Amino acid sequence: METRAYAAPAKLNLHLGIYSTLDERGYHKADSVMVALDLGDWVTVSAPYGDEVPTVVCTPAVDVPAERNTVYRAAMALAEATGSVPAVRIEVQKRVPDQAGMGGSSSDAATTLRALCELWDVDPADERVEQAARSVGADVPFFLDPVPTHLVGAGDVVGQKFLHLAQPVPVVLARPQGPGVSTQVAYAAFDQQHDAPVDPGPLCDALRDGNASGEELAALLFNNLDPVACRLLPAVGEVRSWLLGQDGVLGGQVTGSGSCVFGICRTFDEAQRIAAQARSRFGGWAQAAHFA
Repeated sequence: METRAYAAPAKLNLHLGIYSTLDERGYHKADSVMVALDLGDWVTVSAPYGDEVPTVVCTPAVDVPAERNTVYRAAMALAEATGSVPAVRIEVQKRVPDQAGMGGSSSDAATTLRALCELWDVDPADERVEQAARSVGADVPFFLDPVPTHLVGAGDVVGQKFLHLAQPVPVVLARPQGPGVSTQVAYAAFDQQHDAPVDPGPLCDALRDGNASGEELAALLFNNLDPVACRLLPAVGEVRSWLLGQDGVLGGQVTGSGSCVFGICRTFDEAQRIAAQARSRFGGWAQAAHFA
């Protein structure tokens, strides 16, 4: 039996502009600019294993039926598309908190797809791989090749890809204790009250040559689900206000629909210090990282 382990990076939305218009599927139109982080889950794939369906083990365990797990769905979608037999064991070491807006389960799914492409000798650029990714979730296509990316459509269609940043950008991440904000609830609240989206063009321009600094990126952050998350869960707003008031934080916002707040920092040492202070002050989960 062959076993391989893969990093499944988390993500941040530097820009998330949700529109009130819906596509033919009933999804909101969206502009999303995402970057990966140098932290995330780990996905280990072993084959051949078991019966002709994937065996999925998550640590810590998740209270989701196997057939609804994004990793299981990704494996089944690619198997059906390519005529492969998904007799594999997939272990996911969860390090990214749920309902954080950091794409943990989407990254796990995409990492599974990349692993199975190696195992089944499928070109990762094959359009069937992206179709399988899109069938699982809107963020999954980004994680197939997690360079800084502008996504369009419902945030599930790759628009432009950019170079990895030449200089590491340190960031502090903090998610308050307790239940998070579900995406479904966030969008329902957005439909009731929301800010208009803005043009992501200036941010895309800054990312294009890979030389953007943390200061430049911090000045161009936008997310019109940020106030929605803060309205739905006051603890998110408390963490956000505190984080943006810390010396060393250049700018920040909620990522995705929450519940994680991030701050771009001047230095990694400052990001580590602020993460420790956040854990002490609010409990919950807080880490320092870099854009990958």
